[in-house]
Amino acid sequence: MREEEFFEELLDECIKKNASDLHLTVGRPPIFRVDGILRSKEKAEVLTPEFTERIKDFTVEKSPQIKHLITEDGGADFGLSFKNLARFRVAIYRQKGVYGLALRLIPNDILPFDEVGFLPNQIPRIKNLLDRPHGLILVTGPTGSGKSTTQATFVDYLLDSPRHVLTIEDPIEFIHQHKSGIVTQREVGVDVPSFREAIMKGLRSNPNVILVAEIRDVATAEATIWAAESGHLVIGTLHTTNASETVTRFIDVFPPEIRDQIRIQFSISLLAIFAQRLLIRATGRGRIGIFEIMMATPAVRNLIRERKIEHLPSAIQSSIPEGSCPFDNALAEGYRGGKITFETALMNAFDPRALREMVEFGIKSRFAHR
Repeated sequence: MREEEFFEELLDECIKKNASDLHLTVGRPPIFRVDGILRSKEKAEVLTPEFTERIKDFTVEKSPQIKHLITEDGGADFGLSFKNLARFRVAIYRQKGVYGLALRLIPNDILPFDEVGFLPNQIPRIKNLLDRPHGLILVTGPTGSGKSTTQATFVDYLLDSPRHVLTIEDPIEFIHQHKSGIVTQREVGVDVPSFREAIMKGLRSNPNVILVAEIRDVATAEATIWAAESGHLVIGTLHTTNASETVTRFIDVFPPEIRDQIRIQFSISLLAIFAQRLLIRATGRGRIGIFEIMMATPAVRNLIRERKIEHLPSAIQSSIPEGSCPFDNALAEGYRGGKITFETALMNAFDPRALREMVEFGIKSRFAHR
């Protein structure tokens, strides 16, 4: 069987298994990540350097620009469509003189809010946030935590109304269709040289909403704040694990001499932070998002301005009636709702003892009843 045919069989199998990732590494058989666990393809031979190089050439044969990046930088990231069934985010990298590939499955179907993992009583508040004319919403989490899926759900909702949504991605992942609103999707490195350039030049296209798929440097962070202040709703991503860390990371990317000013601007622009993780469903098949939510209440804004970031967890707890949700509360609600097991909740809790009390003694969060 030709390498290309075998590669397409692997992509088909990845979709059928609902694997999140496919790894092609020299010296190992093809490996799927299913429900967060790496599993080798059954009865498959180990991959050779010749195979991975051929697949590398096959996936980039129509893109001289990506070929150049791989040659110059030793790797590249890009999007790959497959048979109208799905898209993959492909990372090609060189290691020990040979090539490896990691492919992240991006399903064609965009999930509704409840299937992403939001609780029924959270959804109206989230939609109200997305209907705001301007401000900053941050979706955060470690790599592979489902941030792109959450953002796609947000964009899909936004397009139900007559708005212009501009997405800036590297690479483009979910493909959105025009609905009542229109969508413009620009890929960094293909359509535009940088995130900052895409934001600043993108304002000329008269967007209502700007999605910044990754805030990775000071130039992008500065442009993001400016866009939110200038009358646009901005949805951005950071690789952080909780709301407090997100605030610190965003502000600390700036030089010390302007951080106080940025802290004020950030506190004014911020609408909410969604810090998420993907956990195994109670059925043992598939994963579900669990969210810490920090709404930008007056108390939260004040703590950010006064550099009292260590008090933000308490502010999240006290602002549950306004829609905030501590992560351990979300775990407890996920267990009560049958989405995750008690063992999974306990394993991921910041305070396992408090979580056990919430669950075993029936201490309901105020959030659960709103």
